[in-house]
Amino acid sequence: MRDYQQVADTVAAEIAAGRLRPGDRLPPQRRFARQHGIAASTASRVYQELARRGLTVGEVGRGTFVRAADGPEAGPALSEPPDRRVNLELNHPVVPEQAALLAQGLGGLLRPDVLDSALRPVGPAGTPQARAAAARLLTRAGWRPDPDRVLFAGNGRQAISAAVAALVPPGGRLGAEEFTYPVLKSLAGRLGVTVVPLAMDEEGLVPGAVEAAHRSAPLHAVYVQPTLHNPLSVTMPAARRADLAAALRRLDVPAVEDAVWGFLYGDGDGGGGGGDVVAGRAEAAPLAAYAPERTVLVDSMSKRMAPGLTAGFAVVPDALAPGVTAAVRSGGWAPSRFALEAAVRWESDGTARALADAKRADVERRQLLVRHHLAGFAVRGAPRSCFCWWDLPPEWRADLFVAAAARHGIAVTPGAAFAADPRRAPGAVRLGLASPPLDTLARALTTLARLARSAPEDVLAEEPEK
Repeated sequence: MRDYQQVADTVAAEIAAGRLRPGDRLPPQRRFARQHGIAASTASRVYQELARRGLTVGEVGRGTFVRAADGPEAGPALSEPPDRRVNLELNHPVVPEQAALLAQGLGGLLRPDVLDSALRPVGPAGTPQARAAAARLLTRAGWRPDPDRVLFAGNGRQAISAAVAALVPPGGRLGAEEFTYPVLKSLAGRLGVTVVPLAMDEEGLVPGAVEAAHRSAPLHAVYVQPTLHNPLSVTMPAARRADLAAALRRLDVPAVEDAVWGFLYGDGDGGGGGGDVVAGRAEAAPLAAYAPERTVLVDSMSKRMAPGLTAGFAVVPDALAPGVTAAVRSGGWAPSRFALEAAVRWESDGTARALADAKRADVERRQLLVRHHLAGFAVRGAPRSCFCWWDLPPEWRADLFVAAAARHGIAVTPGAAFAADPRRAPGAVRLGLASPPLDTLARALTTLARLARSAPEDVLAEEPEK
């Protein structure tokens, strides 16, 4: 029997040679299997491999198509100098006053005796001062974690990796919202973990979907983004969080709660109230407040402070702490003591609070631009979300729209990148709003709106912008 990778190599060569062109539809898998003399199961693996390489895209009810050559994986338009390209794939919130605010808190770290201490290694438990500062940073809607339950990793992704590695064995099943953080899919693959798509509605993850998936085959854990879900911007109300916590408790399933965008939603005052109100809804306490014995809450410093300042935080129940600690150590994911010392200073001197306030105001301005320039389109966002989800007009396939945007110097992310089911390719794109200057973002949104109102064949026939 021919190896599926050999067959995938053959198809890839046909694409590279131009015998299969962007937009060409591959035959149904059973017909493909007959043409190549392979089993239907092997054909399925071939199609998965082609999608993994970024050569094809599958659309529910339509089939599998050759991806446009200048899509996000390999497009020459995406390799232009950064100053000529508007990158709406990246999503790093930065405000003009950021560097000045951060610099004020670093002065004391530059004293030789303090710097000597800050440059020494530190373990997953960090320092008592870092745990206390992290607990204050993570406080919201009246919930404050116990500092003794805080662990650290080098960044947020590593904290997620450690939590998943501790909770889900190789070959195990990890439930996740049907649209999820793309990095989760890649780290699950490296850990040998299967991501199981779970249905969502307008309030986020559906608890009944968790129970149905667990009945089909046991879930070892669930990954969830209750606040400002990436990419849909959905925020779970308190009642839904309570229902989800109850379902997890009935099933005896732990959760990894990704709270990285939570600092934008509420005011984070830790005063015991309900936080501030966004779009008429008071901020809810994290899932970890409803199911503290089985929830690992993960957050990080890079979105709050600056992209290059990395430290991951994890609030871990006592029973799970040994496993997460061991995963951090074995993965080589220990934090930087310098980053933790900086975070302590920025939290204590008010820098973290000032930056969060500035970033909330900034992202609200960006969402106003979206509502103005993409009026009339099916766009989902939230007043304090750094991204939006755009269900494209029916005549546009997502990969073709990504290619058309790239020809005009704009990078956007196809919806398929967020689909937990690799066979699903929604006709949507995600726009990351946080990185470009406001005037640049406005011009990019104007261009994208013009493209979406045009016929794909007309746009793709245009000469690319120089």
